[in-house]
Amino acid sequence: MQLSIVIPLFNEEESLPELSSWIHDVCQKHNYSYEIIFVDDGSNDNSWKVIQDLSATNKNIKALRFRRNYGKSAGLYCGFEVAQGDVVLTMDADLQDSPDEIPGLYKMITEEGYDLVSGWKQKRYDPFMKTFPSKFFNWTARRVSKIKLHDFNCGLKAYRKEVIKSIEVYGEMHRYIPILAKRAGFAKIGEKVVMHQSRKYGVSKFGLERFVNGFLDLLSLSFISRFGKRPMHFFGVWGTLMFLIGGGVALYLLIEKVVKSLNNTPLRDVTDQPLFYLALLAIILGVQLFLAGFLGELISRNGSDRNKYMISEEI
Repeated sequence: MQLSIVIPLFNEEESLPELSSWIHDVCQKHNYSYEIIFVDDGSNDNSWKVIQDLSATNKNIKALRFRRNYGKSAGLYCGFEVAQGDVVLTMDADLQDSPDEIPGLYKMITEEGYDLVSGWKQKRYDPFMKTFPSKFFNWTARRVSKIKLHDFNCGLKAYRKEVIKSIEVYGEMHRYIPILAKRAGFAKIGEKVVMHQSRKYGVSKFGLERFVNGFLDLLSLSFISRFGKRPMHFFGVWGTLMFLIGGGVALYLLIEKVVKSLNNTPLRDVTDQPLFYLALLAIILGVQLFLAGFLGELISRNGSDRNKYMISEEI
């Protein structure tokens, strides 16, 4: 199979018939063998009923349904698990991503040799309160990741099959799939200017809090990328440094007391000096950081199970 198109969705019953028909027409025109994988993220409207009706008339449609809302990352994770196409595309279900971009993205993967191609909505039809934070967020992501993409959060992306089978999309890391891919060794990452359309049905499911969450996720991913498999290299270094500073200051205070005692010089008790308590605090923090490093090493060596998402129905 040439194409798998993974579409996570939440309460998008109005747009699904038009979207599936549009994708079908594009794939038929270019003679692509394809599958559409809808992932219903616990919708509370008639989205699942619409998908059932669509799958009855189009055997290329597959679908998963979560028992509750888990988020976009969970939808992509499970969609990637079942995708069989040589090239895997993702897009949003709200018709703001145009299926007419599919041939161009497919060509960049199959003919130009890219591992991953991210869409860039150069001209957006969103309010200023969404576009300005997005630009700042993307600038920060570029600086941290060293990946020269203008729109990390664009839902329209294309992947070589090996990429999506080699990464784990968890938490809220769907924004950072290019970083996860680069971390997994897929370094040829490109972008393509794509059309952005104004929302036709419903309302946006994302608020401004996603930018705060996105920034925190970026910090987490940056840390995990550098120290996820060797946490002792971070906690151990800082723990040792804090312990040496605190121990050195405490030793200095004790030596000072002994010297002044031998010379009958007036002196203060060590415990009367604020510096002693700062040294004691540094020693305690150093020990705690060092122990955190050891615990991190034990956890990273034994691995961890990602969340299991409860799927209630499948087509």
